[in-house]
This record gives sequence, structure tokens and C-alpha cells, in this order.
Amino acid sequence: MQGEVIRGILIPFVGTMSGSACVLFMKKRMDRMLQRILTGFAAGVMVAASVWSLLIPAMEQSGSMGRWAFVPAVAGFWLGILFLLFLDRMIPHLHMNSGKAEGLQSSLRKTTMLVMAVTLHNLPEGMAVGVVYAGWMSGEAGITAMGALALSLGIAIQNFPEGAIISMPLRAEGVGKARAFVYGTLSGIVEPIGALLTIFAAGFVVPFLPYLLSFAAGAMIYVVVEELIPEMSEGEHSNVGTLLFAAGFTVMMALDVALG
Repeated sequence: MQGEVIRGILIPFVGTMSGSACVLFMKKRMDRMLQRILTGFAAGVMVAASVWSLLIPAMEQSGSMGRWAFVPAVAGFWLGILFLLFLDRMIPHLHMNSGKAEGLQSSLRKTTMLVMAVTLHNLPEGMAVGVVYAGWMSGEAGITAMGALALSLGIAIQNFPEGAIISMPLRAEGVGKARAFVYGTLSGIVEPIGALLTIFAAGFVVPFLPYLLSFAAGAMIYVVVEELIPEMSEGEHSNVGTLLFAAGFTVMMALDVALG
């Protein structure tokens, strides 16, 4: 079981690292259309994972509450939204193609704040993987090993474009290829760390699993709506981001249903 858990929490990190490696082979600047494609796909995966891997299981585990089974999902979802809103206001970070930093005023370099922006929204993904694996290890949450693996694979798939999206702009800012790769990879290190911390707290986590599953879903949806959707839609009108959002959504939905 330990081997499966370690593999599961490292798979998303490998996705980020693989995407960051694109900077070693691609030209200095990422094509704007390609960025839209990658961002739209990542957003679709995150939304589908939030619904099928997190919110629906949260409500299923609250089935004993009858018609009130939605309460833990709603409460956890809003806690996740508010938690990410708090972090968004407090942590200095800079979104792609934005000239103004968010969060508290800081003298951090632009490249550092670009990495912080991606790191910030990788946190809920790590928590989601950790919560699901903690539920599987408990044997009491109705979560299967394949269902947990489906979430890890889905997040890894959307982490690939995320890794490229952070490392390529860093290269465009004048950062060397090797350093851009390292920074892009480090932006994803928060995922296995967050997952491990959640698993270590499994004894505390399991009784509140419906709330924590939906908490991770709320945090991920916040990232999609606040960051990814605006990025895939900005500039000259194009439907490519929307189409790739749908593609990412269906890929993650299929993974969860087929493996879960």
C-alpha cells in the first residue's frame, strides 16, 4: 500500500516536471494560441476532477444525512473558496500576461512572483490527492485505489501544460533554460508536500473527509475561475480555449469513471 501511495502522490509532480522540461527544447517564447490550448485543457481537467473525484464522493459519503447530504459538500466548498481568496490576497504573486502583482506589496522579483502564482494554485491539487489517498488508506471512505490513481493521473495531465506555461514565460523574461526548468519544477513541489502532510494527518482527516474533499474542490474551482479561464480567453477572440476546456473535462471525467 505504501508503494502505491508514494507513486500516487508523485505522479502529479512528474507531470509538472515533464511540462517544465519543454523549456529545454522549445523556442524562447510560447505561442499565444498554444498557451490558450494548454490553459483551457488544464482548466477542464480541474473542473471535472472537482466534480467527479471530490464533490460527488463527498456527497456519497454523507448519504446517511439523507436530503441534507449536500451540507458538508457546500460547507467545504465555500471554505476552499475563501481559503484560496485569503491566500490570493496575502501572498505576493504575478499572473501570466499581467503587469500588476497581486497580494501584499513586495519587492520580490517578477520571476519569483510568476512562480509563486503557479505554486499558489498547486496547493489545492496536492491537498486533493492527499485527502483521496488518506480516504483510501482508511478503508472507510468508499474510495478505491484506482479511483485515487485516476485523480493523480488527471492532475498530472493538467500539470504538464502548467509546467510549460510557467517555465516558458520565465525563459522569455531572460532566465536561462536550466533555471527556468528548475523554477517550473519547484512550483510543483508543493503538491507532494501537501499530499504527504494530509496523509500523515489521516487519523484526523478521515472523520471530516466529506468536508475536506469539497474543500479541495472549492480551492481548485477558485483557481480555474480566477486565473485559468481569464488567461485562456484574453486577447483576440478565439474558441480554442473553450474547446480544449471541454476536451480536458471529458478526459478527466472518462478517467474517473473508467478507473474509479
